[in-house]
Amino acid sequence: MTIDKERQRHDIERFINKMPSLSTTVGKVMEICSRTDASPNELNKVISLDPVLTGQVLKLINSAYYSLVNKVTSLTRAITMLGMNTVKNMALSTAIIRSVAGAKKSKALPTTKFWAHSLGAGVSAKLLGEAKGIPAMEREELFLAGLLHDLGKVPFGDEYIEVLNIARFEQLPLNEVELDVMGIGHQEVGLMIAEKWKLNEVITKCIGSHHAIGSLGGGHGQQVALVALGNIYTNILDHGYAGNPFPKEEEVGQLLDSAGLSWDEFCGIGDRVVEEIQKAEIFLNI
Repeated sequence: MTIDKERQRHDIERFINKMPSLSTTVGKVMEICSRTDASPNELNKVISLDPVLTGQVLKLINSAYYSLVNKVTSLTRAITMLGMNTVKNMALSTAIIRSVAGAKKSKALPTTKFWAHSLGAGVSAKLLGEAKGIPAMEREELFLAGLLHDLGKVPFGDEYIEVLNIARFEQLPLNEVELDVMGIGHQEVGLMIAEKWKLNEVITKCIGSHHAIGSLGGGHGQQVALVALGNIYTNILDHGYAGNPFPKEEEVGQLLDSAGLSWDEFCGIGDRVVEEIQKAEIFLNI
């Protein structure tokens, strides 16, 4: 089966153009949270006008992810307790997951397994960030970047099955097979989606560079390395499926150097990963 690479690119660009933009509420939430002088009260005003988002914030604060003793019923209190960055991440992640769920997808990657893998990568990246001593607010961003790192796989059609089969049977890195067979990889496609949705610089870089091990010297290299390691860790754990179980072994060493982590720290998150993944599943079910 020979794939017309020009047509493949054209089909993907058309698919992305047709993907819905993120809602105006999410846009306003992102805008408010990007300002250093923004207050929870401003966020409250925007979210309270959106009953779905209000329900999601309250569902999240009262979930096992936060294990609170008393139920929170006030939106203002929920925003203050969660922190504006977490509310922003939740609004963004649930909007993207819903938007993607409504889009046509190939049969190549089953939705449940795909998001299970993505969630595992987010949780692993966040825990590795914690091991590195990264501040809590930035760890939430690592979680979101890990959750969204494989967005670029969504627009591929059924021909992606052949790509996954070659990668599996020949034990090759998936991104190399994508470029060879289709002429375009999920990093580049993910970048197109990130730009359409105006995602921030860190998340965009992680989506577009998590396999570009040679380019980690630039800005946000540490965050990209942590997300890439979270992705590899989830593949080793065999949690979910995103079609790339064969990372190059030497890449792990390079990534650990870029992230400033030791092998022991990389392996040391094992006790908590599964438990944290179970808690974080609320992000897929809001």
